[in-house]
Amino acid sequence: MAETNSDAPAYADMVNSALEFTIPIAHKMGVRALEVRSGYARTTVPIEGNGNHFGVMYAGVLFTVAEVLGGAIPLATFDVAKYYPLVKDLRIAFRKPAKTDVRAEASLSAEEIARITAEADAKGKADFTLHASVIDADGVVVAETTGLYQLRTHGS
Repeated sequence: MAETNSDAPAYADMVNSALEFTIPIAHKMGVRALEVRSGYARTTVPIEGNGNHFGVMYAGVLFTVAEVLGGAIPLATFDVAKYYPLVKDLRIAFRKPAKTDVRAEASLSAEEIARITAEADAKGKADFTLHASVIDADGVVVAETTGLYQLRTHGS
């Protein structure tokens, strides 16, 4: 589990550095982690440079700002020397056009974290679901995602 004191790693900074080198297109879009801690992550992306042909945020950008939460949360929640996450499925429901910067957020409960850890230790992998909301600058939910992720032990 991640530390919760002032000596804890700056997980948002770690995610932002990782995006630059491991998912350069997300970095180019301007996807940024705002807050990352055990069981929780919040990301953002600007509208500028991410519009489509009719002046709202491109669907793929909305997808990306939510999908990266499935990598950010495990970084701060699970021992990265032992586990790594992967996405198995992600479904998005577009609710309203996004005309401003947006933020996405998702969380896992302590009980779910314990279940995932125990299952990954026992079986080498554990599936988990993240529900994310993508919200515009006015507080309007513009999209919702349901992602099926898997935590795997290295070598499995």
